[in-house]
Amino acid sequence: MKQPELGQKISELRKSKGLTQEELVEQCNISVRTIQRIEAGEVTPRSYTIKTILTALDYELEKIQSEDSNVAKEFKKLFLLDIDDSKEVGFLTRQLSIAWISGIVYFILGFAEFAIEYFRYFEDRMVTNEVVYISLKLIILASIILFTRGFVLAGKIFKNYLLRITAFIFILIGILFYIYDIVSLYTTQLDYEFVIGAEAITYGVIGILFGISVLRLKNGLGTIATVTGVFEIITYAFMVTIILSIVGFVLLTPTIILEIILLYKISEMLKAKQQEIDSD
Repeated sequence: MKQPELGQKISELRKSKGLTQEELVEQCNISVRTIQRIEAGEVTPRSYTIKTILTALDYELEKIQSEDSNVAKEFKKLFLLDIDDSKEVGFLTRQLSIAWISGIVYFILGFAEFAIEYFRYFEDRMVTNEVVYISLKLIILASIILFTRGFVLAGKIFKNYLLRITAFIFILIGILFYIYDIVSLYTTQLDYEFVIGAEAITYGVIGILFGISVLRLKNGLGTIATVTGVFEIITYAFMVTIILSIVGFVLLTPTIILEIILLYKISEMLKAKQQEIDSD
């Protein structure tokens, strides 16, 4: 467990025991100043120091490590980063089905989002109330996460590490920008040209790498992977230029459709594999 979580945990344990920092010092022979700095998250103590403090608090070091590990496991589970080869084909198929269906939801709602954002940034007026705006943003963000998780999974299935990492970065970028959209309703907004430019460059760079990774699926998926990868590279290359980013945003429409088809094809391949297993 890292700081400041470690310091907070030690502080909680000490208080649950009804001990002051001075009383804890008496039991573990560590200076008050060190305890204060550890609890404040100012320093990361050596493992020996942590073990000494936890022993004085009747708490095992392994529990701290286990808690930290559990958080990491849940995080990986959420984004399908912990998928191993033992997972059943049925599970993988369900996850991919959720992904391409979420892609359709994202694609449809994207038109409404584009119209609302156009009026917000270019006409300087909101055509919906805040509740509708935030709800739409959260639904679209959820659909993007579920949609892109499908490519994280596809990267695992086809042993394509670049696809996994770029898809995961896409998720993180999406969360960042969508949170900004919501928070900016209540805070001073950055210049919209700066925001759009930042999005274009960020998505553009990662998108080009994403397209390259999709091209690597051509051996397993054939033409659809090649066409999708080429469209992605062209689309995001336009975005990186900023000046021609509008062309990239227009090309996003066929690109997203191709991505949905790609995930659908992968899910169908797995279904066929499942049927072969069941027939045997």
